[in-house]
Amino acid sequence: MLRMKLDELRLMSNGPKPSTMAGRFKIQTENLNAWFGGNHVLKDISIKIRENAVTAIIGPSGCGKSTLIRCFNRMHELVPNAKVTGKVLLDDEDIYSKDVDPVVVRRRVGMVFQKPNPFPTMSIYDNVAAGLKLNGIRDKKSLDQTVKRSLEQANLWDEVKDDLDKSGASLSGGQQQRLCIARALAVEPEVVMMDEPCSALDPIATAKIEQLIITLKEQYTVVIVTHNMQQAARVSDFTAFLYLGQLIEYGLTTQIFENPKEELTERYITGKFG
Repeated sequence: MLRMKLDELRLMSNGPKPSTMAGRFKIQTENLNAWFGGNHVLKDISIKIRENAVTAIIGPSGCGKSTLIRCFNRMHELVPNAKVTGKVLLDDEDIYSKDVDPVVVRRRVGMVFQKPNPFPTMSIYDNVAAGLKLNGIRDKKSLDQTVKRSLEQANLWDEVKDDLDKSGASLSGGQQQRLCIARALAVEPEVVMMDEPCSALDPIATAKIEQLIITLKEQYTVVIVTHNMQQAARVSDFTAFLYLGQLIEYGLTTQIFENPKEELTERYITGKFG
């Protein structure tokens, strides 16, 4: 029964492309630890995220998945009483060094959240342009070009090009999530992180987001958090399994799902717990 389930997941895995294997590391952590007050949620995490690849972070609820990606762009420290130790390297530069501006880090490492969160009082156009305007860009031609490009990258342009003045909240759930992805892409990040981006979506909208994730790795490094084993197998090149704040296993997605090295990994991906 366990082997049958592994085989089913294996068939869904697209596997890494040869170019992915040759890519350099975009993000590296060294003995990363994180706390919420007295709660030690990440314990000595050392991981290397490859450039222009999709990396999935899997594991049961409360294992530290979301905290890990929030440490990748210094969002964790925004939580009261939060603490981080260890290193997070972005292009070999420690983003937690005293001379590094966290605002710049968050611009380079974008985040898309679990629940679509378009700005409800803003139009579709202004939702995408919001980050650009905050960075002081006011030139209408430049804004127009970036909004169009970002919506095209998010596979949303053809659906909304005639309704750019409508509220972002008027879109369907799946469209709202793609709008949020377009908003993240507009400021030209180097890394796109997605925290359970499909958990609130129907199967059709989920399929569109998954195809978008695969496309985005051509230009960006993508990290997704997901509870969905089939989704991880379908879209990711690499998979990391976290349990109780520890990194249990990390490797090629095909290896993790076909031949996991750790018994705990196999038990999780085959539904024995989680």
